[in-house]
Amino acid sequence: MKPIESVFLPKSRWYTSRNTERQLLMFADVLAMLSAFCGAVFWIALARGTSENGQAALELSIGQVRPQAYLGLTFITLTIFRVKGHYTKRKPFANELKDILTVIAMLAVADAALLYLTKWQFSRSVMLLNWALAPVFIVLARFAMKRSLVALGGWFRPMVIVGWGENALETALAFEDETLMGFTLTAFLIPLGREKFTHDIKDRFGNSVPCISLGADPEATLAHLGNPHIVLALEQGGIDTYQEMVLQLGRRGQHMQVVPSLRGLPLYGMEANHFFAHEVLLLTVRNNLARQFPQFVKRCFDLVMSTAILIVGFPFLAVIALKVLGTGRPIFYGHKRVGQDGKIFKCYKFRTMARDADKLLADLLATSEEARQEWARDFKLKNDPRITQIGHFLRKTSLDELPQIWNVLVGDMSLVGPRPVVTAELERYGNQVDYYLEARPGITGLWQISGRNDVTYETRVYLDAWYVKNWSLFNDIVILFRTVKVIFRREGAY
Repeated sequence: MKPIESVFLPKSRWYTSRNTERQLLMFADVLAMLSAFCGAVFWIALARGTSENGQAALELSIGQVRPQAYLGLTFITLTIFRVKGHYTKRKPFANELKDILTVIAMLAVADAALLYLTKWQFSRSVMLLNWALAPVFIVLARFAMKRSLVALGGWFRPMVIVGWGENALETALAFEDETLMGFTLTAFLIPLGREKFTHDIKDRFGNSVPCISLGADPEATLAHLGNPHIVLALEQGGIDTYQEMVLQLGRRGQHMQVVPSLRGLPLYGMEANHFFAHEVLLLTVRNNLARQFPQFVKRCFDLVMSTAILIVGFPFLAVIALKVLGTGRPIFYGHKRVGQDGKIFKCYKFRTMARDADKLLADLLATSEEARQEWARDFKLKNDPRITQIGHFLRKTSLDELPQIWNVLVGDMSLVGPRPVVTAELERYGNQVDYYLEARPGITGLWQISGRNDVTYETRVYLDAWYVKNWSLFNDIVILFRTVKVIFRREGAY
């Protein structure tokens, strides 16, 4: 094992002050807000005319008191972000983005009401463009600032995870996915009486993460390690077993984070409450898609977005259809899949296989044991002889699934949801099958943005169940954006 001192990050080359980081992040937000305002003003002024007309348009766009009012709104924005801990607490990107969108939307409504009540002369187009640009600029400015801090030797802080099992490993992976939270895992601290990990865990820099015994004096161990950020990720019953240890860690860690072992429960929207003078934490969980209103919201989103995609992308769809037609008919292929509440429907795709695909598959499975095992395991073949040349391209880019927009419009599918499966696959879902049947299958989903065909079938089932239990419209939007990135990278598709 490496000496304890060697596993930690080197001292910052520039600064170590959290106060400096906070001030720089606030500066980034101010710069983003002002850039959104100036960008909107000059864009609208440029669109309205040049020379004298452009000058008049610029004056109308700015108005007489608008800059002062916007500076006040910018100050309110920073105040809200500070209260929410954006400059002092490090949050996962999705949570931070949700806060940004919520705050900006509230202030945009307040700004519109202010303009209406005061009757100020000001371009409404500028106002709308301004608030549309603001969240984009804030996200980009924070990203650039955090990257700059990293390049200058700051931002990252050492972190230790206290735990010994699956919960600790899952926590490490979660923090690894959130690079810009700024925590680097430097050690697993193993409580007394528990065995260390037997497999090698690596941090984002490729270094092996050591497992260190927490010892009989946790405070002394943490002091020896330089008082890193603490994440407590014990297994079920661990907090009861190690109450004294937890108390000692709490005294040492100013902002200790706890990851309770709650696998299987819906986590999104979970509400935490406590009883006065009692050490009782009350968690309220909810399964959103089991309720009618969230289903209505999801359906409205599907209809609006799928209609827009169909209108904008129709010429592109027509080109693909002609390419497929060049390999023969039919252009589309409908395969029976299991939908919401067990309803059987035809899931449409562009045909990517030869017309005698069934015979080719039967011949291959009859002659290849390896192919039979792969088919039985995944219901897919990595080197499938049935796929046409244009079909390989369509599958690699996932464009073969575009006709499923029709399935969304008629209500058989959703833009985002579990993978549409055949009846025989339902057995593979085990006790998670009810979650699959609760939602409409999706054109894309967590499986598609998490490695697609490169992940195991058990992982697919887990991701589908997690999506349904933790559904939110915001999660759908995030998955759609990440799907675009996956398609361009062509990750895990065949």
